[in-house]
Amino acid sequence: MPLLSACVDDRASWSIDGTREHALSVIREQPLFWDKKVNLYVVVSRMPACNRRHALGAGSENTRVEVYQVPSGAFVVKAGKRMYATESQTCESWARLEEEPAEGLGELRGVFRVRNGQFAFFAEQPEAAGEDAE
Repeated sequence: MPLLSACVDDRASWSIDGTREHALSVIREQPLFWDKKVNLYVVVSRMPACNRRHALGAGSENTRVEVYQVPSGAFVVKAGKRMYATESQTCESWARLEEEPAEGLGELRGVFRVRNGQFAFFAEQPEAAGEDAE
């Protein structure tokens, strides 16, 4: 049935330090195929110490989720105008930010988004000194 193919239920992950044990993932769930809203969740994990799922709120199929890292190692997760702070030491902290922190969002690590019909994490490519980034 074509209508059922419209449901969204997928996930993508970013390996924070290049291992599967330390990751930040975004899950997208659309429980009702006729509903345009997609529920977004962030999973922060540093195995075997911690693994926690946090609600990011509702978005659309095309909502981009940006991930920034501050010097302390914590992360700012931004979806539209909503921003949350989290960390991967205990994976428990999850706080809504009403405005951008005075010291800024941190360094952009990448974006979870749909490209060519696939939901994936796209890492931010650091610009090489004196060269144009692609």
